[in-house]
Amino acid sequence: MTRIARREASQEEAARQKEIIGRLGKRLEGQELTYHLSTFGCQMNFHDSEKLRGILEEIGYRESADETKADFVLYNTCAVRENAEQKVFGKIGFLKNVKRSRPHMLLALCGCMMQQEGVVQTLKRSHRHIDLVFGTHNLYRLAELLEARMDSDSPIYDIWDSHQEIVEDLPTRRTDRHKASVNIMYGCNNFCTYCIVPYVRGRERSRNPEEILEEIRHLAADGVVEVMLLGQNVNSYGRGLPGHTNFARLLEEIEKVEGIRRIRFMTSHPKDLSEDLIRVLGASSKICPQLHLPFQSGSSRILERMNRGYTKESYLELIRKMKAAVPELALTTDIIVGFPGETEEDFLHTLDVVDQVGYDLAYTFLYSKRTGTPAASMGEQVEEEVAKERFNRLLALCNRQAYDKSAAHVGKVFEVLVEAVNDRENGILSGRLANNHLVHFSGAPAEGFLDRAVGTFLQVKVTGAKSFYLTGEAI
Repeated sequence: MTRIARREASQEEAARQKEIIGRLGKRLEGQELTYHLSTFGCQMNFHDSEKLRGILEEIGYRESADETKADFVLYNTCAVRENAEQKVFGKIGFLKNVKRSRPHMLLALCGCMMQQEGVVQTLKRSHRHIDLVFGTHNLYRLAELLEARMDSDSPIYDIWDSHQEIVEDLPTRRTDRHKASVNIMYGCNNFCTYCIVPYVRGRERSRNPEEILEEIRHLAADGVVEVMLLGQNVNSYGRGLPGHTNFARLLEEIEKVEGIRRIRFMTSHPKDLSEDLIRVLGASSKICPQLHLPFQSGSSRILERMNRGYTKESYLELIRKMKAAVPELALTTDIIVGFPGETEEDFLHTLDVVDQVGYDLAYTFLYSKRTGTPAASMGEQVEEEVAKERFNRLLALCNRQAYDKSAAHVGKVFEVLVEAVNDRENGILSGRLANNHLVHFSGAPAEGFLDRAVGTFLQVKVTGAKSFYLTGEAI
């Protein structure tokens, strides 16, 4: 299918779904139905949930904080770590008894967990109270699937192995009026040996740049001042598209959109971070001086077993180039401890990378087996006690670094995008610096100032620091 034909097919499908949404809305009009949506996992999942909310609210559902009283309960699931899956199974087990007393309640599951055949079989065998199950490739069909379940006496299971068309032009309910996430691509081609994502999200598919830009222009017109560009590996954006489209060029075009003042993105893969991208980041006035660049392990030997496609030395060279191009760059990362075959020497290389780079924040994880990944069947699985001891050493170093990075802000004045009125302390606002550091600060005493400040930019003097946030005062 050609690029034009694919776009036309996507537009036709979006129009079809809107027709179903309208039809279902008329069918349920006046019933005052409620929904509860719980989201597990990454920012991609949370953005997917904004779309699910938009569809449900367009139909006429209103959100409920209490899943035991909602008419429609939906869990958007994650498959990256086992504990997220266990939480979902715990919730659906709990709701089994609730449904006995509220037989009209509908219970649905979607997202990454549902792309695993073993999970689906378990649901069919042991959780027959579930009404609707769908995966990652057909989230946009929520209204159609919900209508099908209402017309059926049996549960609906609709799991797709893959999908080429990208259907975006559907209702969305954002959680923030001044910030928005934008998918620029879907799927992943990297197949890191520990990761289930390529198997549940599918192969890499990039959106057309003109569609991305059109969406961002609409967001800017709606008052959005900060966009977060999302993809499993944004650095490989554009592969498969005609011409010379790549991530660096896309960023240059987004920077031209009037009204957008901050641009963020995640996640970047080190093996695809190009010289062209470094140049754009260094020259930009809107791209935030913050980069999330997972290194996972400091050992080149372990990185090879992980199929990461770079070495310790090449990663550190990338960091050197990034810091030279963006001197105020804030760096965050992901690190796995206890990967199969990891020795004490390998772990010391990880500590060395952390020590050399100096991260503003590190997300640290104990290796978790994921069925269906190559690493799950590798020999030399690290003993749990050994992995935990290493993890604690790493965490102590990362926490010290995080505090030192925060403390370096004290006494300085920064521009802050105000995100919320703090719900724990009166008279306090919360927002983020361009480098993504969170700051809680006192505002001016003028009447109504707090509510008016949300979504605006203020100058804030940082007066104190904790490991994971700053304190300050508006000036």
